[in-house]
Amino acid sequence: MRRSQLSRFRHGTVVPLNELPLLDYARFGELLLEEVASDARVVTYFGRPTAEAIEVYAVLSHDWKNELVASRTRVSGSFASLTPRCPQLHLFERELAEQYGVRPEGHPWLKPVRFHAPWVDAADIWGRPPGEHPVPGDMPFYRVAGDEVHEVAVGPVHAGVIEPGHFRFQCHGEEVLHLEISLGYQHRGIEQLLVGDLSGAAIVRAETAAGDTSIGHAMAHSQLLESLAGCEPPDRARAIRAIALELERLANHVGDLGALAGDVGFLPTASFCGRLRGDYLNLTAELCGSRFGRGLVRPGGVGFDLDDRRRDYFAERLQTLERETRGAVELSFDSPSVLARYEGVGPVSTDDAEALGMVGVAARACGLVRDARLHHPYGTWDSGFDTPVIELDGDVFARANLRRREVYASLRLIGQLLGDLPAGSLKNRPGPLAADSLAVSLCEGWRGELVHAAVTDAAGHIERYKIVDPSFHNWSGLAMALRGQQISDFPLCNKSFNLSYCGFDL
Repeated sequence: MRRSQLSRFRHGTVVPLNELPLLDYARFGELLLEEVASDARVVTYFGRPTAEAIEVYAVLSHDWKNELVASRTRVSGSFASLTPRCPQLHLFERELAEQYGVRPEGHPWLKPVRFHAPWVDAADIWGRPPGEHPVPGDMPFYRVAGDEVHEVAVGPVHAGVIEPGHFRFQCHGEEVLHLEISLGYQHRGIEQLLVGDLSGAAIVRAETAAGDTSIGHAMAHSQLLESLAGCEPPDRARAIRAIALELERLANHVGDLGALAGDVGFLPTASFCGRLRGDYLNLTAELCGSRFGRGLVRPGGVGFDLDDRRRDYFAERLQTLERETRGAVELSFDSPSVLARYEGVGPVSTDDAEALGMVGVAARACGLVRDARLHHPYGTWDSGFDTPVIELDGDVFARANLRRREVYASLRLIGQLLGDLPAGSLKNRPGPLAADSLAVSLCEGWRGELVHAAVTDAAGHIERYKIVDPSFHNWSGLAMALRGQQISDFPLCNKSFNLSYCGFDL
Protein backbone atom coordinates (compact mmCIF):
# COMPACT_ATOMS: atom_id res chain seq x y z
CA MET A 1 0.00 0.00 0.00
CA ARG A 2 2.81 2.37 0.94
CA ARG A 3 4.69 1.89 -2.31
CA SER A 4 1.58 2.52 -4.41
CA GLN A 5 1.17 5.94 -2.78
CA LEU A 6 4.65 7.09 -3.75
CA SER A 7 6.33 7.28 -7.13
CA ARG A 8 9.85 5.86 -7.20
CA PHE A 9 11.99 6.66 -10.21
CA ARG A 10 15.51 7.17 -11.48
CA HIS A 11 17.14 10.42 -12.36
CA GLY A 12 16.48 11.28 -16.00
CA THR A 13 13.02 9.72 -16.16
CA VAL A 14 9.64 11.46 -16.18
CA VAL A 15 6.71 10.80 -13.84
CA PRO A 16 3.24 11.16 -15.44
CA LEU A 17 0.98 12.99 -13.01
CA ASN A 18 -1.66 10.27 -13.33
CA GLU A 19 0.89 7.89 -11.75
CA LEU A 20 1.50 10.25 -8.82
CA PRO A 21 -1.41 9.79 -6.38
CA LEU A 22 -2.89 12.87 -4.72
CA LEU A 23 -2.66 12.12 -1.00
CA ASP A 24 -4.48 13.76 1.88
CA TYR A 25 -2.06 15.95 3.82
CA ALA A 26 -1.88 13.76 6.91
CA ARG A 27 -0.89 10.70 4.86
CA PHE A 28 1.51 12.81 2.78
CA GLY A 29 3.31 13.97 5.92
CA GLU A 30 3.36 10.50 7.43
CA LEU A 31 4.97 8.96 4.34
CA LEU A 32 7.50 11.80 3.99
CA LEU A 33 8.64 11.37 7.58
CA GLU A 34 8.85 7.58 7.11
CA GLU A 35 11.09 8.03 4.08
CA VAL A 36 13.35 10.49 5.93
CA ALA A 37 13.58 8.02 8.82
CA SER A 38 14.70 5.45 6.22
CA ASP A 39 17.70 7.62 5.21
CA ALA A 40 16.00 9.69 2.52
CA ARG A 41 16.61 13.42 2.27
CA VAL A 42 14.55 16.23 0.80
CA VAL A 43 15.76 17.21 -2.67
CA THR A 44 13.01 19.71 -3.50
CA TYR A 45 9.63 20.72 -2.08
CA PHE A 46 7.38 23.23 -3.80
CA GLY A 47 3.83 24.35 -4.48
CA ARG A 48 1.75 24.78 -7.63
CA PRO A 49 -1.51 26.75 -7.55
CA THR A 50 -4.63 25.01 -8.85
CA ALA A 51 -8.28 26.04 -8.94
CA GLU A 52 -8.98 24.00 -5.81
CA ALA A 53 -5.92 24.65 -3.61
CA ILE A 54 -2.11 24.73 -3.56
CA GLU A 55 -0.71 21.44 -4.81
CA VAL A 56 2.48 20.55 -2.93
CA TYR A 57 5.15 18.29 -4.42
CA ALA A 58 7.87 16.59 -2.39
CA VAL A 59 10.86 14.86 -4.00
CA LEU A 60 13.25 12.90 -1.81
CA SER A 61 16.44 11.02 -2.55
CA HIS A 62 17.60 7.61 -1.37
CA ASP A 63 21.18 8.29 -2.40
CA TRP A 64 22.65 4.81 -2.06
CA LYS A 65 19.76 3.30 -4.01
CA ASN A 66 20.12 5.82 -6.86
CA GLU A 67 16.42 6.41 -6.32
CA LEU A 68 14.13 9.44 -6.19
CA VAL A 69 10.76 9.37 -4.46
CA ALA A 70 7.92 11.79 -5.28
CA SER A 71 4.58 12.47 -3.64
CA ARG A 72 1.98 15.24 -3.74
CA THR A 73 -0.87 16.66 -1.71
CA ARG A 74 -3.05 19.76 -1.52
CA VAL A 75 -3.14 22.46 1.15
CA SER A 76 -5.16 25.64 1.64
CA GLY A 77 -5.43 28.11 4.47
CA SER A 78 -3.27 26.39 7.05
CA PHE A 79 -1.66 22.99 7.50
CA ALA A 80 0.46 21.28 10.16
CA SER A 81 4.14 22.13 9.78
CA LEU A 82 6.48 19.17 9.34
CA THR A 83 9.57 21.25 10.20
CA PRO A 84 9.65 20.36 13.93
CA ARG A 85 10.11 16.70 12.94
CA CYS A 86 12.05 17.32 9.72
CA PRO A 87 14.24 20.46 10.06
CA GLN A 88 15.43 20.32 6.43
CA LEU A 89 11.92 21.48 5.43
CA HIS A 90 12.13 24.74 7.38
CA LEU A 91 12.95 27.01 4.44
CA PHE A 92 10.74 25.14 2.00
CA GLU A 93 7.70 25.66 4.25
CA ARG A 94 8.53 29.34 4.74
CA GLU A 95 8.76 29.65 0.97
CA LEU A 96 5.32 28.07 0.52
CA ALA A 97 3.86 30.53 3.02
CA GLU A 98 5.46 33.49 1.30
CA GLN A 99 4.50 32.51 -2.21
CA TYR A 100 0.94 31.36 -1.66
CA GLY A 101 -0.29 32.82 1.61
CA VAL A 102 -0.81 29.43 3.29
CA ARG A 103 0.32 28.98 6.90
CA PRO A 104 2.36 26.01 8.21
CA GLU A 105 0.97 25.92 11.75
CA GLY A 106 3.60 25.12 14.34
CA HIS A 107 6.55 26.23 12.20
CA PRO A 108 9.20 27.28 14.73
CA TRP A 109 10.41 30.40 12.92
CA LEU A 110 7.96 31.51 10.25
CA LYS A 111 9.11 34.62 8.40
CA PRO A 112 9.83 35.73 4.81
CA VAL A 113 12.48 34.05 2.67
CA ARG A 114 12.83 36.46 -0.28
CA PHE A 115 10.46 39.24 0.77
CA HIS A 116 8.40 39.26 -2.42
CA ALA A 117 4.65 39.61 -2.80
CA PRO A 118 2.81 36.28 -3.03
CA TRP A 119 2.07 34.95 -6.49
CA VAL A 120 -1.65 34.79 -5.73
CA ASP A 121 -4.02 37.08 -3.85
CA ALA A 122 -4.01 35.74 -0.32
CA ALA A 123 -4.55 36.90 3.22
CA ASP A 124 -1.46 38.49 4.70
CA ILE A 125 0.28 36.06 7.06
CA TRP A 126 3.00 38.37 8.36
CA GLY A 127 0.79 40.42 10.70
CA ARG A 128 0.75 43.48 8.45
CA PRO A 129 -2.14 45.38 6.91
CA PRO A 130 -3.61 43.76 3.75
CA GLY A 131 -1.52 44.46 0.67
CA GLU A 132 1.50 45.65 2.66
CA HIS A 133 4.44 43.30 2.41
CA PRO A 134 7.76 43.47 4.24
CA VAL A 135 10.85 44.83 2.55
CA PRO A 136 14.06 42.78 2.70
CA GLY A 137 15.45 42.61 6.20
CA ASP A 138 12.36 44.21 7.78
CA MET A 139 11.37 41.45 10.16
CA PRO A 140 11.79 40.45 13.81
CA PHE A 141 15.12 38.81 14.55
CA TYR A 142 15.87 36.24 17.20
CA ARG A 143 17.29 37.93 20.30
CA VAL A 144 19.24 36.58 23.26
CA ALA A 145 18.51 38.35 26.55
CA GLY A 146 20.93 38.73 29.43
CA ASP A 147 23.58 40.93 30.97
CA GLU A 148 26.45 41.86 28.64
CA VAL A 149 24.75 40.26 25.63
CA HIS A 150 25.04 42.56 22.66
CA GLU A 151 23.87 42.51 19.04
CA VAL A 152 26.03 43.08 15.98
CA ALA A 153 24.40 43.77 12.61
CA VAL A 154 26.45 43.31 9.42
CA GLY A 155 25.25 44.28 5.97
CA PRO A 156 23.33 44.14 3.71
CA VAL A 157 25.78 46.66 2.22
CA HIS A 158 29.31 45.36 2.66
CA ALA A 159 32.70 47.02 2.37
CA GLY A 160 33.86 45.04 -0.64
CA VAL A 161 32.38 44.29 -4.05
CA ILE A 162 30.00 41.66 -2.77
CA GLU A 163 26.34 40.79 -3.09
CA PRO A 164 23.92 41.98 -0.38
CA GLY A 165 23.03 39.90 2.66
CA HIS A 166 22.27 40.74 6.27
CA PHE A 167 23.82 38.97 9.27
CA ARG A 168 22.56 39.53 12.83
CA PHE A 169 24.83 38.25 15.62
CA GLN A 170 23.87 37.75 19.25
CA CYS A 171 27.12 37.86 21.21
CA HIS A 172 28.43 37.62 24.75
CA GLY A 173 31.76 39.34 24.56
CA GLU A 174 33.46 37.86 21.50
CA GLU A 175 31.49 34.62 21.60
CA VAL A 176 28.66 34.20 19.09
CA LEU A 177 25.58 32.74 20.76
CA HIS A 178 23.42 32.88 17.64
CA LEU A 179 23.65 34.11 14.05
CA GLU A 180 20.58 34.81 11.96
CA ILE A 181 20.97 35.32 8.21
CA SER A 182 18.44 37.33 6.19
CA LEU A 183 18.67 37.32 2.40
CA GLY A 184 16.25 38.14 -0.42
CA TYR A 185 17.75 41.48 -1.44
CA GLN A 186 18.06 40.54 -5.11
CA HIS A 187 15.08 38.33 -5.83
CA ARG A 188 14.65 38.38 -9.62
CA GLY A 189 11.81 35.94 -10.20
CA ILE A 190 13.94 33.50 -12.22
CA GLU A 191 11.54 30.61 -11.70
CA GLN A 192 8.61 32.60 -13.10
CA LEU A 193 10.66 33.43 -16.20
CA LEU A 194 11.03 29.70 -16.92
CA VAL A 195 7.29 29.00 -17.03
CA GLY A 196 5.28 28.59 -20.23
CA ASP A 197 6.12 27.61 -23.79
CA LEU A 198 9.89 27.78 -23.51
CA SER A 199 11.87 29.64 -26.14
CA GLY A 200 15.60 29.89 -26.66
CA ALA A 201 15.71 32.60 -23.99
CA ALA A 202 14.97 30.07 -21.23
CA ILE A 203 18.47 28.59 -21.16
CA VAL A 204 19.96 32.09 -21.02
CA ARG A 205 17.80 32.84 -17.97
CA ALA A 206 18.71 29.54 -16.33
CA GLU A 207 22.41 30.37 -16.67
CA THR A 208 21.87 33.49 -14.56
CA ALA A 209 20.41 31.69 -11.54
CA ALA A 210 23.90 31.96 -10.01
CA GLY A 211 26.53 33.56 -12.22
CA ASP A 212 29.52 31.65 -10.82
CA THR A 213 27.62 28.41 -11.52
CA SER A 214 26.46 29.22 -15.05
CA ILE A 215 27.60 25.86 -16.43
CA GLY A 216 26.07 23.90 -13.57
CA HIS A 217 22.66 25.57 -13.79
CA ALA A 218 22.67 25.33 -17.59
CA MET A 219 23.34 21.60 -17.30
CA ALA A 220 20.58 21.06 -14.73
CA HIS A 221 18.12 22.99 -16.93
CA SER A 222 19.16 21.16 -20.10
CA GLN A 223 18.95 17.74 -18.44
CA LEU A 224 15.45 18.60 -17.26
CA LEU A 225 14.23 19.51 -20.75
CA GLU A 226 15.97 16.48 -22.26
CA SER A 227 14.13 14.22 -19.82
CA LEU A 228 10.78 15.80 -20.68
CA ALA A 229 11.53 15.67 -24.41
CA GLY A 230 12.98 12.14 -24.42
CA CYS A 231 16.17 13.50 -25.96
CA GLU A 232 19.63 12.00 -25.41
CA PRO A 233 22.62 14.31 -25.97
CA PRO A 234 25.44 12.82 -28.08
CA ASP A 235 28.34 11.25 -26.18
CA ARG A 236 30.75 13.92 -27.41
CA ALA A 237 28.49 16.66 -26.08
CA ARG A 238 28.23 14.92 -22.71
CA ALA A 239 32.02 14.70 -22.44
CA ILE A 240 32.45 18.39 -23.31
CA ARG A 241 29.81 19.29 -20.72
CA ALA A 242 31.69 17.28 -18.09
CA ILE A 243 34.98 18.99 -18.95
CA ALA A 244 33.35 22.41 -18.68
CA LEU A 245 31.72 21.55 -15.34
CA GLU A 246 35.06 20.42 -13.89
CA LEU A 247 36.73 23.60 -15.17
CA GLU A 248 34.05 25.59 -13.33
CA ARG A 249 34.79 23.54 -10.20
CA LEU A 250 38.53 24.17 -10.59
CA ALA A 251 38.20 27.93 -11.05
CA ASN A 252 36.01 28.34 -7.99
CA HIS A 253 37.83 25.93 -5.67
CA VAL A 254 41.21 27.43 -6.52
CA GLY A 255 39.80 30.94 -6.07
CA ASP A 256 38.33 29.96 -2.69
CA LEU A 257 41.61 28.45 -1.49
CA GLY A 258 43.33 31.70 -2.36
CA ALA A 259 40.65 33.76 -0.63
CA LEU A 260 40.88 31.62 2.51
CA ALA A 261 44.64 32.15 2.56
CA GLY A 262 44.04 35.89 2.17
CA ASP A 263 41.61 35.88 5.11
CA VAL A 264 44.37 34.59 7.40
CA GLY A 265 46.98 36.92 5.93
CA PHE A 266 48.95 34.34 3.94
CA LEU A 267 49.54 36.38 0.82
CA PRO A 268 51.70 34.06 -1.35
CA THR A 269 48.88 31.53 -1.83
CA ALA A 270 46.28 34.29 -2.01
CA SER A 271 48.13 36.00 -4.86
CA PHE A 272 49.00 32.85 -6.80
CA CYS A 273 45.51 31.37 -6.56
CA GLY A 274 43.92 34.63 -7.63
CA ARG A 275 45.92 34.45 -10.83
CA LEU A 276 45.32 30.73 -11.30
CA ARG A 277 41.57 31.18 -10.98
CA GLY A 278 41.80 33.50 -13.96
CA ASP A 279 43.80 30.91 -15.89
CA TYR A 280 41.07 28.27 -15.40
CA LEU A 281 38.38 30.77 -16.38
CA ASN A 282 40.38 31.62 -19.49
CA LEU A 283 40.39 27.94 -20.51
CA THR A 284 36.59 28.01 -20.40
CA ALA A 285 36.71 31.12 -22.56
CA GLU A 286 38.92 29.23 -25.03
CA LEU A 287 36.17 26.65 -25.27
CA CYS A 288 33.12 28.85 -25.76
CA GLY A 289 34.11 32.53 -25.71
CA SER A 290 32.80 33.17 -22.19
CA ARG A 291 34.92 32.88 -19.06
CA PHE A 292 31.81 31.75 -17.16
CA GLY A 293 30.74 29.23 -19.79
CA ARG A 294 27.72 31.12 -21.08
CA GLY A 295 26.42 29.72 -24.35
CA LEU A 296 28.17 26.36 -24.08
CA VAL A 297 25.54 24.00 -22.63
CA ARG A 298 22.29 23.87 -24.55
CA PRO A 299 19.29 21.48 -24.42
CA GLY A 300 20.21 18.50 -26.56
CA GLY A 301 23.97 19.03 -26.42
CA VAL A 302 26.54 21.82 -26.59
CA GLY A 303 27.03 24.90 -28.73
CA PHE A 304 30.82 24.63 -29.15
CA ASP A 305 33.23 21.85 -30.08
CA LEU A 306 36.63 20.96 -28.68
CA ASP A 307 38.62 20.24 -31.80
CA ASP A 308 41.94 18.37 -31.83
CA ARG A 309 44.04 21.52 -31.75
CA ARG A 310 42.28 22.93 -28.72
CA ARG A 311 42.16 19.54 -27.02
CA ASP A 312 45.96 19.28 -27.30
CA TYR A 313 46.28 22.86 -26.05
CA PHE A 314 44.02 22.10 -23.06
CA ALA A 315 46.03 18.99 -22.14
CA GLU A 316 49.34 20.87 -22.34
CA ARG A 317 48.05 23.94 -20.50
CA LEU A 318 46.50 21.87 -17.70
CA GLN A 319 49.81 20.10 -17.07
CA THR A 320 51.40 23.49 -16.42
CA LEU A 321 48.49 24.72 -14.34
CA GLU A 322 48.49 21.58 -12.22
CA ARG A 323 52.15 22.09 -11.26
CA GLU A 324 51.52 25.74 -10.44
CA THR A 325 48.30 24.96 -8.54
CA ARG A 326 49.91 22.27 -6.42
CA GLY A 327 52.78 24.61 -5.61
CA ALA A 328 50.53 27.50 -4.57
CA VAL A 329 48.05 25.40 -2.60
CA GLU A 330 50.57 23.16 -0.82
CA LEU A 331 52.47 26.26 0.29
CA SER A 332 49.57 27.24 2.54
CA PHE A 333 48.86 23.72 3.80
CA ASP A 334 52.53 23.35 4.74
CA SER A 335 52.37 26.52 6.86
CA PRO A 336 51.71 25.91 10.59
CA SER A 337 50.39 29.45 11.02
CA VAL A 338 47.72 28.84 8.34
CA LEU A 339 46.71 25.45 9.74
CA ALA A 340 46.42 26.93 13.24
CA ARG A 341 43.79 29.37 11.92
CA TYR A 342 41.89 26.67 9.99
CA GLU A 343 41.78 23.78 12.45
CA GLY A 344 38.88 23.64 14.89
CA VAL A 345 37.27 26.84 13.63
CA GLY A 346 33.59 26.87 12.62
CA PRO A 347 32.76 23.17 13.00
CA VAL A 348 29.42 21.69 11.98
CA SER A 349 28.60 18.24 13.30
CA THR A 350 27.54 15.40 11.03
CA ASP A 351 24.18 15.20 12.81
CA ASP A 352 23.48 18.91 12.31
CA ALA A 353 24.53 18.74 8.65
CA GLU A 354 22.21 15.79 8.08
CA ALA A 355 19.29 17.39 9.93
CA LEU A 356 19.60 20.57 7.86
CA GLY A 357 19.86 18.67 4.58
CA MET A 358 23.25 20.15 3.72
CA VAL A 359 24.79 19.21 0.37
CA GLY A 360 27.98 19.55 -1.63
CA VAL A 361 31.32 20.74 -0.24
CA ALA A 362 29.82 21.79 3.11
CA ALA A 363 28.15 18.39 3.63
CA ARG A 364 31.11 16.30 2.45
CA ALA A 365 33.35 18.22 4.87
CA CYS A 366 31.09 16.93 7.67
CA GLY A 367 31.46 13.30 6.60
CA LEU A 368 28.27 13.03 4.53
CA VAL A 369 28.78 11.27 1.19
CA ARG A 370 26.56 13.37 -1.07
CA ASP A 371 27.51 13.82 -4.71
CA ALA A 372 25.03 13.67 -7.61
CA ARG A 373 27.78 12.30 -9.88
CA LEU A 374 27.89 9.22 -7.66
CA HIS A 375 24.29 8.81 -6.52
CA HIS A 376 22.33 10.13 -9.50
CA PRO A 377 24.70 9.88 -12.49
CA TYR A 378 23.77 11.33 -15.83
CA GLY A 379 25.59 11.20 -19.14
CA THR A 380 29.34 10.83 -18.75
CA TRP A 381 29.03 9.52 -15.19
CA ASP A 382 26.61 6.71 -16.15
CA SER A 383 29.59 4.40 -16.48
CA GLY A 384 30.68 5.06 -12.92
CA PHE A 385 32.18 7.73 -10.69
CA ASP A 386 34.76 7.19 -7.97
CA THR A 387 33.69 7.68 -4.37
CA PRO A 388 33.74 11.44 -3.79
CA VAL A 389 36.18 13.16 -1.48
CA ILE A 390 35.01 13.57 2.13
CA GLU A 391 36.40 15.03 5.35
CA LEU A 392 35.13 14.33 8.86
CA ASP A 393 35.67 17.30 11.16
CA GLY A 394 33.32 19.83 9.51
CA ASP A 395 35.55 22.82 10.31
CA VAL A 396 37.30 25.43 8.16
CA PHE A 397 40.24 23.08 7.65
CA ALA A 398 37.91 20.29 6.49
CA ARG A 399 36.19 22.58 3.97
CA ALA A 400 39.54 23.91 2.72
CA ASN A 401 41.21 20.50 2.53
CA LEU A 402 38.21 19.03 0.73
CA ARG A 403 38.53 21.76 -1.90
CA ARG A 404 42.24 21.02 -2.24
CA ARG A 405 41.56 17.32 -2.81
CA GLU A 406 38.70 18.02 -5.23
CA VAL A 407 40.97 20.31 -7.27
CA TYR A 408 43.36 17.42 -7.83
CA ALA A 409 40.47 15.05 -8.57
CA SER A 410 39.03 17.46 -11.16
CA LEU A 411 42.39 17.79 -12.88
CA ARG A 412 42.57 14.00 -13.12
CA LEU A 413 39.00 13.73 -14.44
CA ILE A 414 39.59 16.35 -17.13
CA GLY A 415 42.75 14.57 -18.21
CA GLN A 416 40.81 11.32 -18.60
CA LEU A 417 38.00 13.02 -20.51
CA LEU A 418 40.41 14.79 -22.88
CA GLY A 419 42.26 11.53 -23.56
CA ASP A 420 39.08 9.66 -24.43
CA LEU A 421 36.89 12.29 -26.11
CA PRO A 422 34.22 10.50 -28.19
CA ALA A 423 33.72 11.35 -31.84
CA GLY A 424 30.36 12.32 -33.24
CA SER A 425 27.86 15.16 -33.34
CA LEU A 426 27.37 17.91 -30.79
CA LYS A 427 23.61 18.19 -30.47
CA ASN A 428 20.31 16.40 -30.90
CA ARG A 429 17.19 18.47 -31.32
CA PRO A 430 14.71 18.05 -28.42
CA GLY A 431 11.11 17.36 -29.37
CA PRO A 432 7.92 18.43 -27.59
CA LEU A 433 7.84 18.15 -23.82
CA ALA A 434 5.82 15.41 -22.15
CA ALA A 435 2.39 16.63 -21.03
CA ASP A 436 1.00 16.42 -17.49
CA SER A 437 4.30 15.23 -16.07
CA LEU A 438 6.85 15.83 -13.34
CA ALA A 439 10.58 15.84 -14.10
CA VAL A 440 13.54 16.38 -11.78
CA SER A 441 17.14 17.10 -12.78
CA LEU A 442 20.18 16.92 -10.48
CA CYS A 443 23.67 18.18 -11.27
CA GLU A 444 26.68 18.31 -8.96
CA GLY A 445 27.84 21.89 -9.30
CA TRP A 446 31.00 23.11 -7.64
CA ARG A 447 29.15 24.15 -4.45
CA GLY A 448 26.98 21.06 -4.44
CA GLU A 449 23.75 19.60 -5.73
CA LEU A 450 21.74 21.75 -8.16
CA VAL A 451 18.10 20.72 -8.54
CA HIS A 452 15.76 21.83 -11.31
CA ALA A 453 12.20 20.47 -11.34
CA ALA A 454 9.19 21.15 -13.55
CA VAL A 455 5.53 20.25 -13.81
CA THR A 456 3.96 20.43 -17.27
CA ASP A 457 0.33 21.03 -18.23
CA ALA A 458 -1.88 19.19 -20.73
CA ALA A 459 -0.28 21.05 -23.65
CA GLY A 460 3.27 20.14 -22.62
CA HIS A 461 4.05 23.66 -21.42
CA ILE A 462 5.87 24.18 -18.14
CA GLU A 463 3.35 25.24 -15.52
CA ARG A 464 5.70 25.31 -12.50
CA TYR A 465 9.48 25.53 -12.47
CA LYS A 466 11.47 25.06 -9.29
CA ILE A 467 15.20 25.61 -8.66
CA VAL A 468 17.12 24.61 -5.55
CA ASP A 469 20.68 25.95 -5.44
CA PRO A 470 22.98 24.25 -2.89
CA SER A 471 23.12 27.54 -0.99
CA PHE A 472 19.43 27.15 -0.14
CA HIS A 473 20.36 24.18 2.05
CA ASN A 474 23.72 25.42 3.30
CA TRP A 475 23.23 28.98 4.61
CA SER A 476 21.74 27.46 7.77
CA GLY A 477 24.92 25.41 8.10
CA LEU A 478 26.96 28.62 8.20
CA ALA A 479 24.76 29.90 11.03
CA MET A 480 25.41 26.69 12.96
CA ALA A 481 29.16 26.96 12.31
CA LEU A 482 29.33 30.30 14.17
CA ARG A 483 27.71 29.09 17.39
CA GLY A 484 30.25 29.22 20.17
CA GLN A 485 32.88 30.77 17.89
CA GLN A 486 34.58 34.14 17.97
CA ILE A 487 32.81 36.83 15.96
CA SER A 488 36.18 37.73 14.43
CA ASP A 489 36.16 34.27 12.81
CA PHE A 490 33.03 35.05 10.80
CA PRO A 491 34.85 36.19 7.61
CA LEU A 492 36.90 32.99 7.59
CA CYS A 493 33.89 30.75 8.23
CA ASN A 494 31.85 32.63 5.63
CA LYS A 495 34.54 32.21 3.00
CA SER A 496 34.99 28.52 3.83
CA PHE A 497 31.33 27.99 2.85
CA ASN A 498 31.37 30.64 0.06
CA LEU A 499 27.63 30.42 -0.56
CA SER A 500 25.65 32.26 -3.19
CA TYR A 501 23.33 35.14 -2.37
CA CYS A 502 21.69 35.27 -5.80
CA GLY A 503 21.46 31.47 -5.98
CA PHE A 504 19.38 31.64 -2.81
CA ASP A 505 17.39 34.75 -3.81
CA LEU A 506 16.60 33.58 -7.38
